[in-house]
Amino acid sequence: MAFSPRLAALAAVVAVPLGIAATSYAMTDTPEAPKVPPAVQLDERPGGTPPPGPSASPSAPASPSSPSSTGGDVVPGPSAADGDDDDDDDLGDDG
Repeated sequence: MAFSPRLAALAAVVAVPLGIAATSYAMTDTPEAPKVPPAVQLDERPGGTPPPGPSASPSAPASPSSPSSTGGDVVPGPSAADGDDDDDDDLGDDG
């Protein structure tokens, strides 16, 4: 049986990806075990208080006309029952 070009192409299609995979596997390093720190320090500040910084000025009172910068105002999201959110209910309607 002669070694035909069709058989050579089939061998290349199989051999090239296998060669790439074997080379990639041989070049990988084994990962090191994770190192655990000797101690973990938690933040000593009470929860919810921002760290003191240049933008925080406790002595300056907030003016009533300016919005609150503390983020205390929570705006509720839209209700699922309000309105019709289906954008595809007018398929085929060009008007």
